[in-house]
Amino acid sequence: MNIIQNKYRTIDCGCLRIENAGESQTLAGFVDTIRKLGGITFVVLRDFYGKTQVVLPEELNLELNKEDVISVSGKVMERSSKNPNMPTGDIELVAEKVVVLGKNENVLPFEIKASQDVNEDLRLKYRYLDLRADYNKEMLKLRSDLMLYVRNFMHEKGFLEVQTPILTATSPEGARDFIVPSRLNPGKFYALPQAPQQFKQLLMTSGVDKYFQIAPCFRDEDARADRSPTEFYQIDMEMAFATQEEVFKVTEDLYAGVFEKFAGKRPVTPFARLTYEEAMRDYCSDKPDLRNPLKVYDVTSIFADTTFNAFNGNTIKAIKANCREKGRKFYDSLTEFLKSREAKGLAYVHVNAEGEFETGITKFISEQEKLELKNLLNYSINDTIFFVADEKTKAIKFADMLRQELGKRLELIDENDFQFVWIVDFPFYELDDEGNIAFSHNPFSMPQADIEEVKKDPLSAKAYQYDLVINGYESLSGGVRNHRPDLMVELFNIAGYDKSVVENKFPALYNAFSYGAPPHCGMGAGFDRLMMLLTHNEFIRDVIAFPMNKTGCDPLTNAPNVVTDKQLKDVHIKLDIEKGDE
Repeated sequence: MNIIQNKYRTIDCGCLRIENAGESQTLAGFVDTIRKLGGITFVVLRDFYGKTQVVLPEELNLELNKEDVISVSGKVMERSSKNPNMPTGDIELVAEKVVVLGKNENVLPFEIKASQDVNEDLRLKYRYLDLRADYNKEMLKLRSDLMLYVRNFMHEKGFLEVQTPILTATSPEGARDFIVPSRLNPGKFYALPQAPQQFKQLLMTSGVDKYFQIAPCFRDEDARADRSPTEFYQIDMEMAFATQEEVFKVTEDLYAGVFEKFAGKRPVTPFARLTYEEAMRDYCSDKPDLRNPLKVYDVTSIFADTTFNAFNGNTIKAIKANCREKGRKFYDSLTEFLKSREAKGLAYVHVNAEGEFETGITKFISEQEKLELKNLLNYSINDTIFFVADEKTKAIKFADMLRQELGKRLELIDENDFQFVWIVDFPFYELDDEGNIAFSHNPFSMPQADIEEVKKDPLSAKAYQYDLVINGYESLSGGVRNHRPDLMVELFNIAGYDKSVVENKFPALYNAFSYGAPPHCGMGAGFDRLMMLLTHNEFIRDVIAFPMNKTGCDPLTNAPNVVTDKQLKDVHIKLDIEKGDE
């Protein structure tokens, strides 16, 4: 029971029960609903903690609007008509005195209860009203509880919480920075941190043994349903004198506790593991949703001598799925789905009751090719084999899309399940569009082989780099860091950068490591994305108190907005914008 005892309220709106009948109490909150019956008015009063029905006798002679803020004093009485859907549904407060604390003088832009169905920009413009809805208050409460749980867990594990700078230097790697002009240093700029990466590694060099923080991060990138376009929070962790396995153990213990407490399901540990090569081979994705049982097979070699023009010279991926009782419309809509995403098309064959191929491209498949497909895919009656053919990169992309779409349309995915998998052994290097060797994932990770082996065959080199994937979402990323400046220079040299690039672009890390640095490793986990997973939300905005819209704007505060000429002059900036572009 939340007893408050002040002039506005003596108890909250979620506490009163039948045992409180006969008590005198004072409630305060927002008018949720109003119902008149004769001369009596029934009001449901709502605060952050719950709702209580209030009876306003005719003699009080009050005219209230929805969302008025009031304080009500009276006697708690047993309800003659109880409401089993309200925790306080056995009682009501019969008002003796009502004080209007805040009058709603406007027509509501939307019904509070139905705000989830409202246009996004309208919701965000009136976010303070949207947040009054029960489901949004539950999100705020869960977010606070989750943050407290993570913080307590990390403290209990011996991690030191350290806040790293918000204003820092711009980074030559990663996404676009948000830059901040310096008034005292004309022509120079700060950047908001994309992550605390350099600072947490410097903490390891400083002698901190185990660090963490729940850090704000800023990246100027396009919005997606699962990604905020401007800022997000990250559970950031780093450990000195540690190995990849120790990071996995701490992370798995944290996530097991989080999902047990907040989702009611404790995942099995240790989590599944796939190498990057295995993930790309079997799922055509480095973040596969393992709730989906479908796998992808490379059948390019099987059709080396094919007469089917669409297959000639292309990489060919195949997916086997049981499509019992699916008609032509099902296959046509799948084809249109892929074409709408710029695929050339979709080929398929169906396995009939006799175990023979029928429909689709059956006439183009030889008996030898059928035999090889049977040996590789082990298909059965009512299976359909889908084929995607294109140049390698596109074939992989479209096979991933097809696998995900089949999982949804065939209802193969349990939406209440959670599947965890570590993706490990990322390639250290790859070829860029010009055919040159470039870093693949993170240039500051430790290679798994010694430098001489890496030099011999850079494209075969693996990094101690890892992601944790949950239900197809990258939940965290991390790695064993390269703490040796000499090795750093040689690894950058393989990618075409000389020593001066390392010294000039990453001076803090390079110089700090030259004074001696311990081996260290860690991870950064998306806090907002974790909230999305726990609450089965499709949009990340629904787990953030004041999110931006799809274009990185805030309709509530009108950010970003224009500044005065004086403000620009103070920071030594002149705008070069075509008229009409403002």
